[in-house]
Amino acid sequence: MEDNGRFEEKSFSNGDVYIGKFKGILPHGNGKYTWSNGTVYEGDWIDGKMSGKGLIIWPSGAKYEGEFSGSYLHGHGTLTKSNGCVYTGGWRMDAHHGIGRKIVYVMIPRPPYCRPLMKVNLRYTVGKITPVPAREVRSSDFGERARIRMYFPKEGSQLTPPHCSVDFYWKDYCPMVFRNLREMFKLDAAEYMMSICGDCALKDITSPGKSGSIFFISQDDKFVIKTLKKYELKVLLNMLPKYYHHVGSYENTLITKFFGIHRITLRGGKKVRFVVMGNMFCTELHIHRRYDLKGSSQGRFTSKEKINSDATLKDLDLKYEFHMDKNLRESLFKQISLDCKFLESQHIIDYSLLLGLHFRAPENLKALVEPPGSMQRQDSLPSADDTLKQGEQLIIPKGLLLVAHEPSSVNTTPGPHIRGNTLRAYSIGNKEVDLLLPGTARLPVQLGVNMPAQAISLVQEDKVEESEVELFEVYDVVLYMGIIDILQEYTVKKKIEHVYKSIQFDPMTVSVIEPKIYAERFINFMDKKVFPETP
Repeated sequence: MEDNGRFEEKSFSNGDVYIGKFKGILPHGNGKYTWSNGTVYEGDWIDGKMSGKGLIIWPSGAKYEGEFSGSYLHGHGTLTKSNGCVYTGGWRMDAHHGIGRKIVYVMIPRPPYCRPLMKVNLRYTVGKITPVPAREVRSSDFGERARIRMYFPKEGSQLTPPHCSVDFYWKDYCPMVFRNLREMFKLDAAEYMMSICGDCALKDITSPGKSGSIFFISQDDKFVIKTLKKYELKVLLNMLPKYYHHVGSYENTLITKFFGIHRITLRGGKKVRFVVMGNMFCTELHIHRRYDLKGSSQGRFTSKEKINSDATLKDLDLKYEFHMDKNLRESLFKQISLDCKFLESQHIIDYSLLLGLHFRAPENLKALVEPPGSMQRQDSLPSADDTLKQGEQLIIPKGLLLVAHEPSSVNTTPGPHIRGNTLRAYSIGNKEVDLLLPGTARLPVQLGVNMPAQAISLVQEDKVEESEVELFEVYDVVLYMGIIDILQEYTVKKKIEHVYKSIQFDPMTVSVIEPKIYAERFINFMDKKVFPETP
């Protein structure tokens, strides 16, 4: 920027101090401003406002380095919070805007051997199974006996490399099955190893559940590693043959994608079991809000002191319903029904829909409109047959544009949890579609990934003046979702828990309930409350 002003140091009556260039009486050019509360900004100024490139550090230790405009965080930059969380990407008037990447660091005590041993052994396991000629899986490839077991002394051996941790035993379950699953999702063995076993450390992430499991995420955000309890390992191994068939048969399945099960045993007998999964939120778009939805209501809320931008909210915290293209919705519920039928057949309960929301630019989000059913069709938007039946409507988010799919034009490749084709949208003549985000990206629309919708919430009566019509807040959102926590069987213990809770509460509101009813309630909740059919 232009740098021709005079240089001065000026102290203000409130204790603030500015050292740098001036234009008239206003900071203009390069300068450093120190507020009386300890906040410091050093960088470019235009007419008394932070504009251009700069660095601001707050008393809490949080800092932002990047572009400013009119004293707002505006442009591209990196915000580092005092707790170590980092967001790098686009900003618009102090809010996340467009594509960005968020890294969450949580200081939780971890066994010191977990991460290095995981990396040593995943590298060994994948390297050992990859050269084996590809073949169809057999019944002998499943079960607890289908495993590779190896001893890893610290100093190394003829078969194992030396390492910097403690002596341990390693067990890899069903290696051929998971090798085929990784290939089914087109995961290159070398890239898989680099994601998890590269020089960069695995990152800790928080879990919304009560299981006590430890979670890690790969540095490139593609994979999540979760520790398992012994009974969860047993459930997964028993389910694996049918799971393999289901995932192979339904490429759009929303169920968690598993890519490996492993166990570490220390010489003292301590065991750590863990599973490698695809990260459902592997996207360059910032996930502004997360929900864990079961369809039950008893205890399904987040306490106020735990609600923050990183919290995973629950059923009773959900204040929106999501309206989407007719065909996208039909595809979604067809797959949800298939997945729930599979989980019911395996006697699984307590699973959730993990739902992530990316909101568009804040100043363009909120609009007060009449009820969704009163929205008029835009004549410029073509339908499947250029006509609409009475009562139908097109839900086309105003800030999101669906265009015909062009593989050569999309900005990103699918994450490791996605295998299906690009979806077809009713709103553009039943063609495969991409989501065009003006100024940011062109993304393929797939089931559970990059799905455009409108988040609609009824405005509280005390927030609006008296009106003859109900008013709604409408937000353009991009949805990411998948079905998680699928390792809880409806055991005798769970039946007893259901009876006990049914004495205290309405049986239909508690989470623990028989698999058939659980699946029906789950689907009904998604159908009526979360993704209702457009009026």
